[in-house]
Amino acid sequence: MPIPVNILIFLIIVVVALGLMVYIGLRQDSEKDPLADILEQYGDRELPTSLEEVEMSIGMKERVIEPFLRGVAGVVIRLTPQKQLETVRQKIELAGMTTDPSQFFIQRIVLTVVFAVGGGLIAVQILEETFQTSVMFFVGGAAMGYYMPMSQLNTKIQRRQESILRALPDALDLLVICVEAGLGFDMAMGKVYEKWDNELALAFGRVLREIQLGKLRRDALRDMAERMDVPDVTTFVAAIVQADQLGVGMSQVLRIQSEQMRVKRRQRAQEKAQQAPVKMLIPMVFLIFPSIFIVLLGPAILAVMESGAFERF
Repeated sequence: MPIPVNILIFLIIVVVALGLMVYIGLRQDSEKDPLADILEQYGDRELPTSLEEVEMSIGMKERVIEPFLRGVAGVVIRLTPQKQLETVRQKIELAGMTTDPSQFFIQRIVLTVVFAVGGGLIAVQILEETFQTSVMFFVGGAAMGYYMPMSQLNTKIQRRQESILRALPDALDLLVICVEAGLGFDMAMGKVYEKWDNELALAFGRVLREIQLGKLRRDALRDMAERMDVPDVTTFVAAIVQADQLGVGMSQVLRIQSEQMRVKRRQRAQEKAQQAPVKMLIPMVFLIFPSIFIVLLGPAILAVMESGAFERF
């Protein structure tokens, strides 16, 4: 007996809402400290009298949903090849995120199940398709849910790299000014970190913290270039490391790098300007030209139809 359509739609909405709640909750957990939240909750309350009271004060998500999903993700991680885990971990670093790979696999599992079940139910109950078509909907929904987190991660990586490319020439100009004013290279990076709030400035701040913890400056800069995977940053870091090893004046190297970055930025702007007519061609052909033809030829076609000219043929 088929399920009524209204009940089916309600079940699909509930499944999708639960998936989104779990997904958003896991993303928020990466930015918040659960221990701080618990301590804040108990700040204005009396001390608990038993361990059971402490456990029951924690929400259902922390007690049941998250441990279950982490367990499933742990099993998936153990079955996943090490090379794929390293690839995901590297992509997370390139995106500038601090998310654990297990949370990434949790999101992938949840979205795969939700989209697969939703696609299958829509094909069977609403569209009333055949078994083969329903299987295609099920597999297509599972594939969409499986590849969506990776697509989002690649999008974040691309946006971060574009942000770094836009900020690099101005950051080099500020480094040149600070170094020529008498500051050291580390202090100049500190000025960039203080003045700006973008991905490049945050990367400079991380380099400074690593240097303070005892890492060599050239190693910290090379690690920064690997975490960004931007060719211009790699070239800049290579020039700085080489100048540091050879004893060349840092201000001269920075000025040369700054001039080169400005030239590259101008060339990228010219390239995008030359690509604009080609990119505008598709919307013009499929959106603008049909509208113009309708406005110009529509009244003429209606007049011809009213005159009965088509009936003569």
